[in-house]
Amino acid sequence: MTTTDAIADFALGLDFEDLSDDTVDELQKRVLDSIGIAVAAMEEEPVGVVGDTVAEFGGEGCSLWGGGSSGGDSTPDATTASPPDATMYNTALVRYLDYMDSFLAPGETPHPSDNIAGIVACGEYADASGEDLITAIGVAYEVQAALAWNAPVRERGWDHVTHTVISAATGAGKILGLDREQLRSAIGIAGTAHNALRVTRTEGISEWKGIASANAARNAVYAAFLAKNGMGGPKNLFEGQKGWKQTVSGEFEAEFTPAERVHDVMTKKYVAETYAQSAVEGVVELAEREDIDHEDVEKIRLDTFAGAKLIIGGGEGSRYEVETKAEADHSLPYMLAAALVDREMTNDQYDPERIRRDDVQELLRKVEVSEDPELTTRFENGEMPAVVAVEMADGTTYLVEKDQFEGHPNDPMSWEQIRRKFHETAGERYDEAKREQIIEAVTELEDRDVADLVELLD
Repeated sequence: MTTTDAIADFALGLDFEDLSDDTVDELQKRVLDSIGIAVAAMEEEPVGVVGDTVAEFGGEGCSLWGGGSSGGDSTPDATTASPPDATMYNTALVRYLDYMDSFLAPGETPHPSDNIAGIVACGEYADASGEDLITAIGVAYEVQAALAWNAPVRERGWDHVTHTVISAATGAGKILGLDREQLRSAIGIAGTAHNALRVTRTEGISEWKGIASANAARNAVYAAFLAKNGMGGPKNLFEGQKGWKQTVSGEFEAEFTPAERVHDVMTKKYVAETYAQSAVEGVVELAEREDIDHEDVEKIRLDTFAGAKLIIGGGEGSRYEVETKAEADHSLPYMLAAALVDREMTNDQYDPERIRRDDVQELLRKVEVSEDPELTTRFENGEMPAVVAVEMADGTTYLVEKDQFEGHPNDPMSWEQIRRKFHETAGERYDEAKREQIIEAVTELEDRDVADLVELLD
């Protein structure tokens, strides 16, 4: 039975020695990937708003990555904050660009890397070891993935960060050394008080889309500290009258492995929503192979699976009115049009001037997105299929079909690929020597302390 007891017992019962070498390897990749993405986001304006807000209140205990860099009008004076506020800022860095990892469950696609910055903050506060950090991150990944697989909440109107607040509280409690009753309370407080609505990602999308998980992680860490200091929480969170199962998820049962679900987590190749990865890769390959001139394109047709059609293909509101990054990275029409014209999909494709240009605005209106039930079945069986057809003015049609993309669990990124992505994402801020120091710290986490890693993220 899935209860706060079961989650607490799993978390407290998992030791570093229980993790396979391959699982440790994958968790370290997650850490390095997340740090690189965070570095690339340090000058983004919405992250700067979070940084300015955190700095306004001050605080100590944890480092603000990048020294609290801001994309706003003023750089925060503070370089440290309380664990919850540091979690808010640092998680916003990891999440905002929409370049983070994803767990691919049939009915839900959360981003387990949303847990990492909060656990690092708690680990820094607690003077934890690298082994402690890896284990706590493994706990959070497993809890979030188990909930996503067995208790999807999207169709019931809840956002996937509703899972994040539970997994992040569990990981934070693990690394803070909470005992069983304290951890049950932390999970109960987090899961009772912080359920987020799906409206964040439907219809008119705001910048909050990229910050919502940071708020969830912040709330999770605060819940863990409340429990640490003696606050009792509703320990019947899941099974209680009008509890999580009755109100949020419906009935479900979840089993936990020694963090092995991390092997079902994908790494993004492109700065694009998760479900767009195969389609974007396909259209880039097609444009390059056939040397397609976008001015001669009559139509782009994408056949995809149900989740992609629902979330980024128009099932939750029009995806043809695109003016901001938040709208663009959740619009299949925009992403396919930009990828065909530019033959890439990086953060540059979300620059406001790029988004507004006539070439992509005209082409995105020629994109048609359709659900194919067969592709939905294939997605539910572990693929990420996409069939892209580009029809030209002279009557020629170019076709590409993808089963997955580079970074999908069926084609996971190697350390070489992860390092290459890290050098690309962190390269504008850190020189090569600094980047190599960070890579070394992450790959040697078993023999380092959390402080050794955090000291490098200035």
